[in-house]
Amino acid sequence: MASSPLLPLLLPILLLLSGPAPSTASSSHQYPYNEKLTHLHFFFHEIYGGPNATTITVVNPPNSSYTALGSIGVGDNYLREGAEPGSKLLGRAHELAVAASLGTPTAYLSMFNFIFTAGEYNGSSISIFGRAVLTEVMDRAIIGGSGKFRMARGYTISKLVNRKVEGDVIYLVVEYDAYIYHMDD
Repeated sequence: MASSPLLPLLLPILLLLSGPAPSTASSSHQYPYNEKLTHLHFFFHEIYGGPNATTITVVNPPNSSYTALGSIGVGDNYLREGAEPGSKLLGRAHELAVAASLGTPTAYLSMFNFIFTAGEYNGSSISIFGRAVLTEVMDRAIIGGSGKFRMARGYTISKLVNRKVEGDVIYLVVEYDAYIYHMDD
């Protein structure tokens, strides 16, 4: 019996058609715990440069580079109740940021652990991941948490509200709104 030249073309089609049909129905997922939404509003304070720096560059871009691409910064910054440097300390922001764009303004791939050290959320933290461009409103994902924020998910909206330069020191204040879905105690 002679082989048909259409058989190699028909075989993959028949295999696809014989599998299960894709489902388009949505299912409601029930978590094995009660979930609640918490909204937090606070200010991120960063000092770049000088003897009291809270953020440093640990890897500079290559000398031949005309962009910040590849530079890496690490920070241990302040989370405060207000935009003023003396406002109540709510916690710390451990940061890793990588310049990840060729264009201007520089876009950073940013990762944070916000650790709360005061008030109702003392000892709890949230982990944040996403793109940061200081000249834009930034929308980043909350990808985890601990303490009262176990099983956290959600997002943050942030924007630069103050940038002050004094010599080689840059002071930044970023306003944050965090919308956190997490386990209800």
